[in-house]
Amino acid sequence: MAENVYQAKLIRKLKRMFPGCEVLKNDPQYVQGILDLTIFWGPLWAMLEVKASATARERPNQDYYVRQMNDMSFAAFIYPENEEEVLTALQEAFVSRGAACVPQS
Repeated sequence: MAENVYQAKLIRKLKRMFPGCEVLKNDPQYVQGILDLTIFWGPLWAMLEVKASATARERPNQDYYVRQMNDMSFAAFIYPENEEEVLTALQEAFVSRGAACVPQS
């Protein structure tokens, strides 16, 4: 499956998993290596780098941004072979971080 086809299916799945979320497709020409998708769900956010398969080649700086963004919130490489694992981890990250948010008055 081509990456763009997989990415479109993944976006639909994310919107079902996290009702009301916003999924933005990032411009790799603006920042080299920036991850493909940013997901905003309430006060939470995550980034995903979408690959067509586990063997797809990483672009320069992608590993750096996955590590950096994961330190800030949640980020991962995602492809069909690890999708279930990554989406489960994303759900857990959103639940644990969401529960820890300080209410705003």
